[in-house]
Amino acid sequence: MDYRTLTSGGLLRLAREKGMSLPEQEAAYTEFSEQIFAVYTGGGSPRHLHFTLAFAEAELCAVSQYAGGRASPCVEKALSLVRHLLDGVKTQVPPLSSIPSKDEKKDDTPADALLMRWTGNLSDFVEMVYGLDSLKCINGGETGVTELLLGFGKLFGLKLKDKQCYNAYADIKRRKSDSRTYFFDKAAEKLNRRMQEDEERERMRKR
Repeated sequence: MDYRTLTSGGLLRLAREKGMSLPEQEAAYTEFSEQIFAVYTGGGSPRHLHFTLAFAEAELCAVSQYAGGRASPCVEKALSLVRHLLDGVKTQVPPLSSIPSKDEKKDDTPADALLMRWTGNLSDFVEMVYGLDSLKCINGGETGVTELLLGFGKLFGLKLKDKQCYNAYADIKRRKSDSRTYFFDKAAEKLNRRMQEDEERERMRKR
């Protein structure tokens, strides 16, 4: 994938021209959105994706400054989209200190290898994701629960099938206890206990 993919379309070219009509802006932004979707979901390495988005951000910022800080709404939307995606990609890019130098022996671990894995059960995982979806604390609730399941599954190295997750959620709904949210109830209990123990240790140190 060429890192200039996102800047080779018509959006930047038209943005540099005076008198860009609204239909031209919308068409250029639609083209840019399709390009960025293809790049983001293309399965490339996080480092390459990060550089591609950062390059696009720099070019869009240059266009905005060229326009005296008053770029077209489509350019501003494109810049906002790139920055939003960059924030997510930054968490996936390993620090530069983890890249071996030319004098160091390289291992067979891929650059984008997962560093975390889910060690709880499937029901807890599904309950956690459905809970986060219910709270709408990821992308303002705009991301569907299916996408969240796939995203978190990939993050934690889980190979999930839609049927597995659906069945796990159905089992959660069939629970007969007063509270059916076993995972969140247990998490709340343990976190409160942890804070109490931390406070107790702090009091002991001050004596």
